[in-house]
Amino acid sequence: MLKNLRYIFKLAPGAVKKSILLELLHGLFIALPTGFLLLVLQELFSVQPNRAKLWTFVWILCGMLVLQLWVSVKTIVASNQMTYTLSTSLRIRLGNHLQKLSMGTFKQRDPGDLASVVLQDVANFEMIFGHTIGNMAASVFSTLILSVFLFLTDWRLALILLTAIPLSWLMIRISNLLIRKEGKKHIQARNESGTRFLEYVQGIRHIKSFGLTGARYSSLDKALNDFRRASIRTEAVPGPFVLTAAVVFELVFLFMLYIALSYFSGSGLSVAALITFLILGYRLYEPLKIVLVDYVILRYMNISMERVIEVLETVVQPSGKKLEPIAYDVTFEQVSFAYRPGKTILDDLSFQVPEKSMLALVGPSGSGKTTITALIARFWDVQQGTVKIGGVDVRDMAPDRVYSLISEVFQEVYLFDDSIYNNIRFGKMEASEEEVIAAADKAEVLAFAWEMPQGIHSRAGEGGNKLSGGQKQRISIARALLKNAPIVLLDEATASLDPENEIYIQKAIQELVKDKTVIVVAHKLATIKNAAQILVLDKGKAAEKGTHSQLLAQQGLYHRLWELQQSAGGWKISAPKSMA
Repeated sequence: MLKNLRYIFKLAPGAVKKSILLELLHGLFIALPTGFLLLVLQELFSVQPNRAKLWTFVWILCGMLVLQLWVSVKTIVASNQMTYTLSTSLRIRLGNHLQKLSMGTFKQRDPGDLASVVLQDVANFEMIFGHTIGNMAASVFSTLILSVFLFLTDWRLALILLTAIPLSWLMIRISNLLIRKEGKKHIQARNESGTRFLEYVQGIRHIKSFGLTGARYSSLDKALNDFRRASIRTEAVPGPFVLTAAVVFELVFLFMLYIALSYFSGSGLSVAALITFLILGYRLYEPLKIVLVDYVILRYMNISMERVIEVLETVVQPSGKKLEPIAYDVTFEQVSFAYRPGKTILDDLSFQVPEKSMLALVGPSGSGKTTITALIARFWDVQQGTVKIGGVDVRDMAPDRVYSLISEVFQEVYLFDDSIYNNIRFGKMEASEEEVIAAADKAEVLAFAWEMPQGIHSRAGEGGNKLSGGQKQRISIARALLKNAPIVLLDEATASLDPENEIYIQKAIQELVKDKTVIVVAHKLATIKNAAQILVLDKGKAAEKGTHSQLLAQQGLYHRLWELQQSAGGWKISAPKSMA
């Protein structure tokens, strides 16, 4: 745990040092009045108590109380500032680190789990650390000060009291092992319930249509019950060991009391010393009992810190030599790629797209069309071969530079819960209002935006849920137009649109691809008949290549796909025959 804390403390060392010093000072002011109480007791049990000295002690205690209140305020403020500074730094660092990871990292890990690291695990650190670490620091330091006073009074009785610490530590070690085991299960159950709930909300339309709402949606019901059981076990399993540790303190105090009374009866201990141990001896354990509970909670926090650090230490996508392309042609040279071992998507694939020309990718589902666009954008890195832009391997460019060269329009469009204007401006954040409006006009966005209550400043809703599919697609194209990148990737942008919207989208796309290097994934072959070259993929290999007329003449896979689409063009649903 200390290793993880040191890792996180490096994010704000100044705030951490200030907070720790104040916590130690706070612990000192908590313990010192008790020490002065010992001096008061000794004076009271002296042969002739000095009233002036007693009043001096009283005024010192009053002054220390005022100082303690002042230090307490300063400590609380510094502790909260440190905690929130650390948690803010953690979230920012996580966000910056996540955007440097390859898309392969997100494909291999549940997005809900990553979200829980940024939100819930950092929140665990924020809540637990902010409320426990200060208590622990003050408690440990005040126990140390009290121990010094007790040793000065009678080292033998003080030693007896302190033997409770190693005895109780054994119980705490056992509880630590249990909290680690149960804590991991609790976090897994928490993440699973969050994922299932998100799935439930996003799929509510389909769930309702099949009558599977409420408890009948078994996966969510099971996840919530598992989370309930894990939460109970996390609290209940280590609890008895923590209570046993507290009982150890009580038993050792009683044993100390027995020894003290034996000394007193044998004139081995003064009345003042006996009363000192009766009062201060029991109080010695009060901070330690706080430490017992807080330490177990800190062990749970440690699991969250491990998860945060694991993400922060995930290897980022290498930036290479940061070379710059001299042109915007795209080349694949003997590229092989698999998302996971044993399942090859692209196999020894080679082709070239000259600058300012169009390549259409066609083929059956799963043949690798979308994967090619992802490799060009360097969402993943190839296992074999090279992907080049302008003669430069994309792995030798900074990832941000590769992204700046590419505009993308996909079939599935994601819009942020912001205005249409800002969703378009996302393509170029420094764009002027005139540039944004011009892009919206070219993409046919203004045709529907001005009809909305706030025009182009109307909100799109989360994921664009306030807009139709065609409207979202036009905003996506406007965003790409505004970015004005030299390479355009189109992944069947008109596949699921109605005829009216398709006309608008086709006009917008014609504006987008002017003087650009274009790679388009096509399912409707009629939309790419005029492409300069068409690459037909089959099982990750280049099966055929040529123009539309050349490929039809070859009577191969492309011809078969064309004939299938032509024959399916006039399909219809027949009315059911009436029952006689």
